[in-house]
Amino acid sequence: MVSTERLELWLFKRRKVLGILFQIVFGWWVVLLFLRPVVGLRPLRDRTRSSGDEWLFTRKDESDLGPFSQWNITGTYRGSWKFLDTTNGSSRFPDIRKTNGNSLIELVSTPTKITGVHYVQGVVIFHDVFENEYDVGGAQIRVEGVYIWPFRQLRMVANSGKEGELNQDEDYILSNPYHLLGVFSSQVLPDSSRDKMWRRKHSLMQDMEKHCNIEIAAQVSHLPSSKNEGEHDQFHLEGLMESPSADDDGDCFSPLLLNATSVRIEVYYNKAVNYTLMVTFISFLQVLLLIRQMEHSSTQSGAAKVSILMIGQQAIMDAYLCLLHLTAGILVESLFNAFATAAFFKFVVFSIFEMRYLLAIWKANRPLSNGEGWETMRRELSVLYSRFYGILLGGILLMYEFHNYLRPILLLMYSFWIPQIITNVIRDSRKPLHPHYILGITVTRLAIPFYIFGCPNNFMRIEPDKSWCACLAVFIWLQAAILLLQHYLGSRFFIPHQILPEKYSYYRRFDQGTRHSTDCVICMTTIDLSQRSNDCMVTPCDHFFHSGCLQRWMDIKMECPTCRRPLPPA
Repeated sequence: MVSTERLELWLFKRRKVLGILFQIVFGWWVVLLFLRPVVGLRPLRDRTRSSGDEWLFTRKDESDLGPFSQWNITGTYRGSWKFLDTTNGSSRFPDIRKTNGNSLIELVSTPTKITGVHYVQGVVIFHDVFENEYDVGGAQIRVEGVYIWPFRQLRMVANSGKEGELNQDEDYILSNPYHLLGVFSSQVLPDSSRDKMWRRKHSLMQDMEKHCNIEIAAQVSHLPSSKNEGEHDQFHLEGLMESPSADDDGDCFSPLLLNATSVRIEVYYNKAVNYTLMVTFISFLQVLLLIRQMEHSSTQSGAAKVSILMIGQQAIMDAYLCLLHLTAGILVESLFNAFATAAFFKFVVFSIFEMRYLLAIWKANRPLSNGEGWETMRRELSVLYSRFYGILLGGILLMYEFHNYLRPILLLMYSFWIPQIITNVIRDSRKPLHPHYILGITVTRLAIPFYIFGCPNNFMRIEPDKSWCACLAVFIWLQAAILLLQHYLGSRFFIPHQILPEKYSYYRRFDQGTRHSTDCVICMTTIDLSQRSNDCMVTPCDHFFHSGCLQRWMDIKMECPTCRRPLPPA
C-alpha cells in the first residue's frame, strides 16, 4: 500500500515537472511566434551617423545580396519613355503628340521605422513631350512614394507639396552634379526669368497635375557589374506611369513605359576632370603660341601690323570661358578644384598675356603720343580698358537675353580672324602673324566647341550636332586659309588689280645719269648701280638700299634710314 502511494506520488511529481517544462516550451514558442512581427517593426539601424552618411553604402558581393538584402536606390537615373498605345497618346491633352522621348529621374531614398519600406522623393523630367511651342527644358513632375526593397517594388504618386518648398531630403537633388550641370544641356546657359514665367503660364503640366492623378509603379533590378564600372552598384528601373482623371472621366493619357538606368557618378566625375585637363592643356598651348607671336612682332612696326580687334576678341572669349568654368566649379563643390584650375589658366591667358599684347599693339599704333605726358596716357588707357570691359559685360547681357540663339552668337565670336584679314588689306601689311600662331590658335579654339557639340559622350549631356560642328570648322579654317595665303602671296592677292589703289614701287626706274656706286647705310657696303637688278630698292626720297637690308629695316621701322621720312608699305 505504501509502495503504491509512493509510486503515485512519484508519477504526480514527474507529470508536474513535465507540465512545467511543456508550459515553458509552449510559452517560448508563443513568445517567438509573436516576437518575429515585432522585430519587423524595429528600426533597421540606429541613426548615430550624420545626415551626409545616410547616402553612403558599402558595396557587397552578389553572393551576399540575398532575397531580402537592402539596396540604396538614391541617385540619378537616365532612360526613355514611350506610350504603350501609340494611336492615342493623350485623349485629354491633344498637345502631347510625341510617342517617345528621353527621361531623367532623381530619387532620394530614406529608411523608415518599418523594415523593408523606404520613403522616396524625387523628380521625373520628361524631354520631347510637347511640340517646340511648349517644350521649354522638358516637363518636370515632383513625385513621392515608397520603396519596398524585399520585393523590389517602387510606388510613387505626384507630390502634393507647394511649388518651391524643399525639405532637407531634397538637398541631394540640388547638390547632384549630374542634375546641376544639366542646365547647360539644352542652351548651355540657364533659362531667363522671362522664359521661366512664360513656361509657368503656358505649361500644360500644371493643368495635368490639377486634373490628373499621376501614379508610377516600377520594378527595381540590380545590374551585373564589372571591375571597370566603379565601386557603386548600378540599378535599373522599369515600370508604368498611369494617369487616371481626377473626376473619373477616363484616363488623362495612355499608360507610358519608363525605362531608366542609374548613372555612375564616378564616371561622370572622370569625364568632367578629363575635360578640365583638356582645357588646361590647350590653355598652356595658347600661352606658348602667344609668346611665339609676341616675339615675331616684338618691334613697333611689327606690333602695329596686328589687329587690336582680333586680339581683343580672343581675350573676351577667354574671359567668358574663365567665368563659365568658375561658375561650374562653384555649382559642384566636389569638382571645384578641377574647374577652378581650368578657370585659372584661362584667366592667365586673357588677363596677363593677351591684355599685355593688346597694350603693346595699342602703343605701337600711336608712336607720336609717347611724349604727351602721363595724364594723357592714363586718360587714353582708361578709355581702352573701359571699352574692353564694357564690351565684355555687354556681351554677357546679350547672350543672357538671346541665349536661344547661342550657336549663331558662337559663330560670330569665332570670326576673330576677320579683323586681321581686313587690316592686312587696308594697310597692305607684310606677314603680321606667324604661321604657327595661325594654325595653333585655330586648332586649340576648336577643341572646346567640338567637345561640347560634337562628342557623343560629353559630361554636359548635350546631343551632338555634327552638321553645326562641320560648319564651324569650315568657317574658321576658311579664315585661317586666307591669312596663310596673305602671308605667302601678299595681303591683297585676292583683290583684282584694277580696283587696287596705286602703290609705290621700290623697284622703280631711276635717273640713268645716276650710274655710279653708292653705299647702303644699313650694311655699309657698296651698291652696284651699273646694272638694273632686284637687289636694289629705291625709296620715295631717292635713297638706295639693298633689297634684303631695307626689308629687314621696314620690319622694325617704317622710316627711311637716311632721312627718317615715313615709308609706304612695300
